Amino acid sequence: MPPTRSITVRQATSDDAGPLITVLVEAFLDGPVADWLVPDLADRRTVYFRYFKLVFNHGLQHGRVDTTDDQSAVAIWYTRDQVPLVESTGHYYEVERATGRYAPRFLLLDAIFETHHPHAPHDYLAYVAVDPRHQGRGVGTALLTNAHQTLDAANRAAYLEASNTRNRDLYQRLGYRQGAPIHLPTEGPLIWRMWRGQPTDGTPAPFPTDLLPHRSPL
Repeated sequence: MPPTRSITVRQATSDDAGPLITVLVEAFLDGPVADWLVPDLADRRTVYFRYFKLVFNHGLQHGRVDTTDDQSAVAIWYTRDQVPLVESTGHYYEVERATGRYAPRFLLLDAIFETHHPHAPHDYLAYVAVDPRHQGRGVGTALLTNAHQTLDAANRAAYLEASNTRNRDLYQRLGYRQGAPIHLPTEGPLIWRMWRGQPTDGTPAPFPTDLLPHRSPL
């Protein structure tokens, strides 16, 4: 279904916390990664609310959080130029408090993502979520297109991880190239690494081959 009106993108603030944390929870509640992180459905919503509250506030403090005028979507970006932001020990304790007995999986996922992160300077799209009630209306595309225009003006690349083939195909239509996938351990799902470099000959830039050495995750 096409959007019924124009979509205005703006930078989020702490006043948007309640609605946007809910959007993150609802958008990520179902799917192969959610099943892997929190297999118990009875626990998942509670754990996700605590976790995405931490994620949202972290994005406000250390990155950039974009949203739409109706708060139906949210994207959390981080600038990655050389070495990643090294978190304090307190941050890992916060993740453990938020996720409880599921903390090992959450911390392992962060560590795996960090290990496979490209070294080339880029902006990292850590999370993008659209309220399920607004999906299929071009809201997510509008949110990302706005960010891509800013990146293109600054000659910046973008990187993200896609957790399903539907999202992977959408990112490819938006100019991303797929890298080697990540297979999460203990029968976990596939994750597709996606890179949107600046084209030099009219075609999308190839996925970078250099990787960061293993470092502490976000």
